[in-house]
Amino acid sequence: MAILAQGCIRAAYAEPAARRKTGPSLRRSPRDALPARGHATSVPPESRSVMSMQGKVVVITGSNDGIGKETAVGVSAQGASTVLACRNQEKADAAAREVTRRTGNDDVHVVALDLADLASVEEAAAEILSRWHRLDVLINNAGGIWTERNETAQGFEQTFGVNHLGHFLLTGLLLARLTESAPSRIINLTSVGHHAAWRGMRFDDLQSEKRYATMDAYGRSKLANILFTRELAARVAGTGVTVNAVHPGPVRSGFGMDGDMGGLMGLGNRLVRPFEISPSAGARTSVYLATSPEVEGVTGRYWVRRKPGHMSRQARSNAQAQRLWSTSERLVNSAGFKLEP
Repeated sequence: MAILAQGCIRAAYAEPAARRKTGPSLRRSPRDALPARGHATSVPPESRSVMSMQGKVVVITGSNDGIGKETAVGVSAQGASTVLACRNQEKADAAAREVTRRTGNDDVHVVALDLADLASVEEAAAEILSRWHRLDVLINNAGGIWTERNETAQGFEQTFGVNHLGHFLLTGLLLARLTESAPSRIINLTSVGHHAAWRGMRFDDLQSEKRYATMDAYGRSKLANILFTRELAARVAGTGVTVNAVHPGPVRSGFGMDGDMGGLMGLGNRLVRPFEISPSAGARTSVYLATSPEVEGVTGRYWVRRKPGHMSRQARSNAQAQRLWSTSERLVNSAGFKLEP
C-alpha cells in the first residue's frame, strides 16, 4: 500500500513520459490567442540572459522554505527588492537573513500572510501597497496538501482555499499596482497533478463536502491555478501584465512534511524524497519567468522546465475558466471581501 501511495504522489509531480519525448502540445484554444503572446516555439527553452532587476519589486508567497526561498534567492541575486510573504514570521525572518547572506542583497523584507484567512490576505495586500509604490512581479508560490478535510477561517475547504482562493484575492487586490508598474508579471505555481482532475473542477462539490480525497482535492486546486492563470491573462490582455503558470517538478522540500499528510500518503511522500530534485532546481522556471527578457509579452501559458508544457483538456476549457472566476469572486464577496470590478 505504501508503494501505491508513493505512486500517487510521484504521478502528481512527474510530467508524463510520452510528453517528455514528443514535446509540449502547441494546440491553442480561442482563449489562448492573446495579443503579443506569439507561438510558444519562439521562446528558447533556456535563458542565460536576464533583465536587470534593480529597482524592481518582487513579492513571493510561501517563501520561507523550499522552492519559494530559492526563488527569492534567484531574484534577489539579480538586485530585486524581494518581499517574502509568509505565514510563519520566525521562519520568514530567518529566510530573509539567509537570502541576504547568500546574495549580498539586503533589500529583503517580510510581510505576514496566511492564505487560510482572507482577512490576513487583505492585510498583507494593504501592507504591500503602503510600503512599496510599485510591484513588478507577483509569484503565487505557496500551496499545501492535506490528508484530512479542513476549513479556512472563512469556512472554505482548505486545499481549495489556500491553493486557489487566497491567491485569487491577493492577486485581485494587487492587480491595480501591477498594472501601474507594467510591464509586470504574475507567476502562479501549479502542478502536473492537475491532470488528475480529469473530471474538471466539480462545481457541484467545490468544497469537497460530499466527498474528500487528498489527491482529488489537490489535483482540482492545481487545475484551478491554471484556469485562473488563463482567465486572468485574457482579462488583462493589452495592459502590459503577463500571467503564466509553472509546474516546478518533483521537488525535495518541506511540502506536505509538517504533519499535514498522515498515514500511507505521508509515508509515500517521505519514501520518494531521495528521488526528487533540489529546491533550487525546482525554482529555476519561476526565476526564469520572473527575470528573463526572452519571455516578455508571453502570457497565458503553462511552463515545465523553462519550456511550454502540456495542459490537460480540462485546463484548456474556457467555460471552466470563466465559471471558476465568477464563482471565486462570489465566494470572496460572500465572505465580506470586495474586489475592484
